[in-house]
Amino acid sequence: MSSATSYKPSADDVKRLREETGAGMIDCRNALANAEGVFEKAKAHLQDLGQAKAAKKTEERTANEGLVGSYIHAGGKIGVLVEINCETDFVARNPKFQELVRDVAMHVAAMSPAYLDREAVPADVLAPVKEEIEKSIPAGKPANIIENIVSGKLNKWFEDHTLVDQHFVKDDSMTVGELVASVSGVLGEKISIRRFVKFTLGEG
Repeated sequence: MSSATSYKPSADDVKRLREETGAGMIDCRNALANAEGVFEKAKAHLQDLGQAKAAKKTEERTANEGLVGSYIHAGGKIGVLVEINCETDFVARNPKFQELVRDVAMHVAAMSPAYLDREAVPADVLAPVKEEIEKSIPAGKPANIIENIVSGKLNKWFEDHTLVDQHFVKDDSMTVGELVASVSGVLGEKISIRRFVKFTLGEG
């Protein structure tokens, strides 16, 4: 038997990992055993597992429950409302889900995304962006090179302007979309950001 499977994590470590990730007790115990007690390694494994589980969610599953969360900043001069949906009221009451709602609202206040996702960007907004990118490419480039340059620069534009593509303000190693997918996998339900709005005092 390998040392990874013979290692027995303490109850305190299992409890701590469960509190920090929201994963089930058995998953936490197995993650710690496989990581031979290395807490951060076990935590990273559960987060990866969460994203893998989230990727398997089918489009047929509906997310009609959830929360509307708010974030107020700068002495009441900036406010954000965000609606995030899940499948059950049980998950909506979970502290990890509630933390996600607060974090996304705070991110919107800090980063001011213009659109929810790529599909939400109107065609008449995206067309001139693409045209400007194409104009900036030196003449004589092969078609496949031009295509790659345009795709790369469009991806960068989406990262700057769409919420789910922006790098999460509290951890820029992941996007907001990846954060939502991670929490979705850990909690075992489909989770999606439905809409958001940011108010700034004095702006029309």
